[in-house]
Amino acid sequence: MESMEIDSQQPTSTEDNNQAFVDQLSANEKLRIFYQRFFPYKPYYHWLNYETSPTKAFLNREFSFTLPNDVYVRYQSFKDAEELKNELLKEVPAKIDIGAVYTMRPKDKKFSPPNSFKPIMKELVIDIDLTDYDDVRQCCSKADICLKCWQFITVAIVIIDKTLRGKLYDFGFKHLLWVYSGRRGVHCWICDDRARKLDNDGRKAIISYLAMIKGGSQQEKKVFLSRPFHPSLERAYRIVDHYFTVLALENQDVMDTPERWTKLLKCIPEEAIRDVLNEKWETTPSRDSTLKWDDLMQALQNAVYLPGKNISKEVASKRAEALETIKREIQFQYIYPRLDENVSAHINHLLKSPFCIHPSTGRVCVPIPPDDFENFDPTKVPTVSTIIYEMSQWNERHPVQSGERKMSDYEKTSLKPYVKYFEDFVQEVLKDARIRRRAAQQRTMEF
Repeated sequence: MESMEIDSQQPTSTEDNNQAFVDQLSANEKLRIFYQRFFPYKPYYHWLNYETSPTKAFLNREFSFTLPNDVYVRYQSFKDAEELKNELLKEVPAKIDIGAVYTMRPKDKKFSPPNSFKPIMKELVIDIDLTDYDDVRQCCSKADICLKCWQFITVAIVIIDKTLRGKLYDFGFKHLLWVYSGRRGVHCWICDDRARKLDNDGRKAIISYLAMIKGGSQQEKKVFLSRPFHPSLERAYRIVDHYFTVLALENQDVMDTPERWTKLLKCIPEEAIRDVLNEKWETTPSRDSTLKWDDLMQALQNAVYLPGKNISKEVASKRAEALETIKREIQFQYIYPRLDENVSAHINHLLKSPFCIHPSTGRVCVPIPPDDFENFDPTKVPTVSTIIYEMSQWNERHPVQSGERKMSDYEKTSLKPYVKYFEDFVQEVLKDARIRRRAAQQRTMEF
């Protein structure tokens, strides 16, 4: 990196000088410093290698780079962390994407016989983006986010994480790495051995099991439930119901205008119920969404017994179940996770790497610890400028003493807890790999 001179007119305090230094760096220079000083190469290599000694899981792994001039370079591969680091410092990519493990090194693809270069393994990945909630969020749209609409992501993480980890009715996966995308979404990397070995049909089956919102923007009703409810849906509904009032009714005020309440009422198949509520809300439009939801619940309850008609308890019970199902469908439609199924269904699909720098926000794509899902604040995730400044400040205040342990640069910054969590996550993945290896060796000896 070129040396940068501080203008003599800048304030003389250490803090101001360090800030001035950071402000004068170009985006490319900041990226170079990040790849040189902060990128966690060792745990990153162990994560994608699934061993401490070299394996084809890393050697045959595809990486793609988006270079600063918007050139997109696919089928990169590296023998180890050092080679990866050297290439990152040489090219300084604005983005890194991770792909599948192939039958041979992706960089040698052009030398492969016809039809022999094939993807054979990759983490099962899930992509959740706030833009997919634009028809139900009111506070922001497109790339903008705030803490109110980020709660959609929180709900999605909680539901999907519990479903993927569930052992009784679900999948029993253990190694789930949730990563902030740097702007408006999250990615989940499911790193269990059996998840990485899934073919496309297996991936499609799992994402279909998780997905509930069906249909594009032109489809008014997107959720269709049938009884009896699967246990995983019962669990998901308890989470949805817990968040619904604050998220959908208070924060997003999903029935505040005729256009928005009409959209919600179209989820109710009985015209008589829709007409009653429309008439009431048109005459009292100032009622907020919480009160309108109370009106809707009362209307559904009144519809169970059909006043003026003599119906049996059995019919009333069936109607009560049907109307309860409608209520759940509405709640699911508004806040259940919205998944990009194409990202998950194909083994060769590329996904942005953890510890990238988002080009628009400058934020680091950090992993999110499971015990911090509900407290995670995307607006407080460190930027590349922040951590360079923090490192400079630390170095000024803590000159190295003879014999002292040299700290890693990330340890001097707000990036530290995220790297530490990533290191711990990778250690658990490696531990399971050792257990599987010993079990396989034992079976071979017994045979």
